[in-house]
Amino acid sequence: MIKVKEAVIVEGKYDKIKLSSIIDGLIIETRGFRIFRDKEQMAMIRRLADKRGILVLTDSDSAGFLIRNYLSGAVSADKIKHAYIPDIFGKESRKEKPSKEGKLGVEGVPVQAIVDALQRAGVTCNADEAPAGRKIAKTDLYLAGLSGGANSAQKRAALLKELALPEHLAVNSMVGVLNSIMSYDEFCSLIDKLFKNS
Repeated sequence: MIKVKEAVIVEGKYDKIKLSSIIDGLIIETRGFRIFRDKEQMAMIRRLADKRGILVLTDSDSAGFLIRNYLSGAVSADKIKHAYIPDIFGKESRKEKPSKEGKLGVEGVPVQAIVDALQRAGVTCNADEAPAGRKIAKTDLYLAGLSGGANSAQKRAALLKELALPEHLAVNSMVGVLNSIMSYDEFCSLIDKLFKNS
């Protein structure tokens, strides 16, 4: 596993699944062209860029470059890195036919092609960094009433609104994003402030 400091931006869930087996780090999906309309998600990506930098890893087709160029225009150049996968023609095994341009996306290229792309992009490995205190865990979200409870969806929505994060951010993704923008102690203080009387 390659430990990556930057938040890695990919197009979809299958890209995220593939990348999760290669890197140890925060992976965010744009959900394709939805990024163009989702102001909350774009605001979150900008915050992550300010805090830890971002690395864009989109497909090598025209759609991937459209998303890549959009992100490049939205984030300061010194806070963004680009990893490019090679043009490999074929079709992903889960699909019935090749993509419009016939190129494999991030989910379909060999693992080594992704590793090479990450190395060429100059990702920042944080393997030697000591962890800065206790991390926020998925269990903490449960204990705070943000998942698995009667009012957890409403509480989660209130927390996401308070932090100006996208309302559709999944619980699993929330853990990574929260750890990127705050400490465990800051999380506990915010939970106390928001839900003290509930």
